[in-house]
Amino acid sequence: MSPTEQGVPSTVAVVGGGTMGAGIVQQFLTRGAEVVLVEATGEAAEAGRARVATGLDKARQRGKIDAEPDTYLARLRTVTTPSDIPVDAGLVVEAVPEKPELKIAVLTAAEAAVGEETVLASNTSSLSITELAAVLKHPRRFLGMHFFNPVPASKLVEVVVAPQTADGVVESVRGWVKALGKTEVVVKDAPGFATSRLGVMLGLEAIRMVEEGVASPADIDTAMELGYRHPMGPLRLTDLVGLDVRLAIAEYLASELGDRFAPPELLRRMVAEGRLGRKSGQGFHTWDEGEKR
Repeated sequence: MSPTEQGVPSTVAVVGGGTMGAGIVQQFLTRGAEVVLVEATGEAAEAGRARVATGLDKARQRGKIDAEPDTYLARLRTVTTPSDIPVDAGLVVEAVPEKPELKIAVLTAAEAAVGEETVLASNTSSLSITELAAVLKHPRRFLGMHFFNPVPASKLVEVVVAPQTADGVVESVRGWVKALGKTEVVVKDAPGFATSRLGVMLGLEAIRMVEEGVASPADIDTAMELGYRHPMGPLRLTDLVGLDVRLAIAEYLASELGDRFAPPELLRRMVAEGRLGRKSGQGFHTWDEGEKR
């Protein structure tokens, strides 16, 4: 668990190579860590590696990193099972889709592969950290590390603490977040934490406004960007997150916190029609091919 010169664990494993997982991998690679990316199949692992490579290439073009992408990729290894995570990994970050049964399977398999001092973290944006911790043999070393999309550019990581989480683990993770060049906020485990609870509420109300014909998506977003200095309007952000992801989070929050989080019918209809936002090319806004990934 020795740290790199830049203060992050020398070996980090990330389970899930989608948009979020690839961004997390990229972030740790640029801070000197050896990173193991776990995916379900070899094909998925190669796709995850390609996402990381693309992200590094863009960072190089923008002057965010000094070395060529291959320099960082040389420290990236892909595997197809959590059992191949190194036993001495300092941190394992789970970044698979928001399905409790999938996250539980990943976390229990990862725990079986690593030493007792390895920190386990979930990148979930809404699921209960306390309930996920309950399935682990050593819940004291587990917490939430909620990164934001796009991970390399975002400055925030929400550290979500369950009652079982050890204070020392929280302090270690806070230090690693700072070493990544980001700012941490520490919140108690509660439905939606702080960010998803507030962000989803704003997004759902914006969708209701579109549904009611109050204003166009573009005008609603512009109003929040210019009137309240939001870097991105709530509907464009919904497109970026994915309408299917936002629907799943809203349904969960409605079950935990009541009807104020009930998903608008427009959101359900758009998801059913496959209008999922950036990843499908069409949501509340239209995304061209260059923007979709």
